[in-house]
Amino acid sequence: MRKNILIPTALIAAVIAAMQPSAGRAVLPANDNDTTAVSEDYVPESSIVDEVIWVVGDEAILKSDVENIRLQAESEGTRFRGDPDCSIPEQLAVQKLFLHQAALDSIEVTEAEISQGVEEQINYWISLAGSREKLEEYRKMSINQIRQDMHDDFKNSRLIQKMKQQLVEDIAVTPSDVRDYFRNLPDDSIPYVPTEVEVEIITRQPKISQEEINRVKDELRDYTERVTNGSSSFATLARLYSQDPGSARQGGELGYMGRGMLDPAFANVAFNLTDPKKISKIVESEFGYHIIQLIDKRGDKVNVRHILRTPNVSPEELDEATHMLDSLAGDIRDGKFSFEEAATYVSDDKDTKNNHGVMVNTTETARTSKFQMKDLPTEVAREVEKMEPGDISPAFTMVNDKGKTQVAIVKLKSRTDGHKATITGDFQVLKEIVLEKEREQFLHDWVVNKIKTTTVRMKDRYKNCDFEYEGWVQ
Repeated sequence: MRKNILIPTALIAAVIAAMQPSAGRAVLPANDNDTTAVSEDYVPESSIVDEVIWVVGDEAILKSDVENIRLQAESEGTRFRGDPDCSIPEQLAVQKLFLHQAALDSIEVTEAEISQGVEEQINYWISLAGSREKLEEYRKMSINQIRQDMHDDFKNSRLIQKMKQQLVEDIAVTPSDVRDYFRNLPDDSIPYVPTEVEVEIITRQPKISQEEINRVKDELRDYTERVTNGSSSFATLARLYSQDPGSARQGGELGYMGRGMLDPAFANVAFNLTDPKKISKIVESEFGYHIIQLIDKRGDKVNVRHILRTPNVSPEELDEATHMLDSLAGDIRDGKFSFEEAATYVSDDKDTKNNHGVMVNTTETARTSKFQMKDLPTEVAREVEKMEPGDISPAFTMVNDKGKTQVAIVKLKSRTDGHKATITGDFQVLKEIVLEKEREQFLHDWVVNKIKTTTVRMKDRYKNCDFEYEGWVQ
């Protein structure tokens, strides 16, 4: 099966509007022989600025979409299998099929998910660039502009991912399937298992002064007063001041969400609101402090706006937490107590403290203590890279998945160097490989069947392409 490139879905956002001819541009129909759909301003193809080259269902793919993606991919060093003018529109069409099915199945992506995913990606880019300023210089955009630019692309990508996960969730493989796969594999095709590590971690959240918390609460009280007296709207204040980048650009609106999709403390207040004209009390969540405004309730879901403000950690508080963990690491090295004991009694990390500090890597099929370096948080991987088993790192700062700055120390529990997989030592790795192949085949067949029930038109010059999926030419 061909290896697909990931095509940015944000580029297809304006496709539908672009189907209509506009001044200075001739837009051609998807079928070269269909002259009834040609603009009255028809010009020879050599003069065409843009044109509709495919129509999938009722959505169009433009020539400019393909060209923009091709140029972007080439600038990033992405290689295409075969002709990119064939593979790019095909993959855009496949994305449309999954997005259409996601809409039919009411698959949802919350603003909180989008915000978290975008922030994780931005933090990763910052770590590569060296600083926020360097990233902004490289991208020629502010951080806020980068967030806005990523929003729709990430949302569509996440919708497609969720749709695929739902389609393959019941697929399973047996131990005999794995053994048969491995037994019939040529020696030069045995998979290589990258270096894996097991890591223990202790984190401390720097104390935030009551003065700083009061400052944030006073800001939120001021916003409430401005909404109440009519001098500003909640949505305007959210756009200007909320520190939730995903919802701020939507005027703080989260969209319809079930209780389980929200932070528990936030949900308790949001679901008890009854008057859209009133603003909630200040709510503390894992993300910071909020005020909330009800928009609507629909069954077991609620749609609200919120403004998030996060207290800042002072340099003094950061230094204090760093000194505390460095001192703790020294006591562990001196044998006063074990890292595992310290994690249980000292760590703030609720996901690991009850597991003696051991970090857990959760995949689609299993929970394991083993990580490849690429799967560790960037700051943790940077420390582990230079450690030997049994070593304890100095204290370092990191940003957790809630966007909060923490101080941490880690212990490298074990390291397994890269090697060719064996059925006895790497059964889980081989199981993942076999399972992924079964999923890929299922999704391939799903796309082929979906094409059969979808009207597809394309320009004649694409009909001789070597497509990955059969059935496009109808």
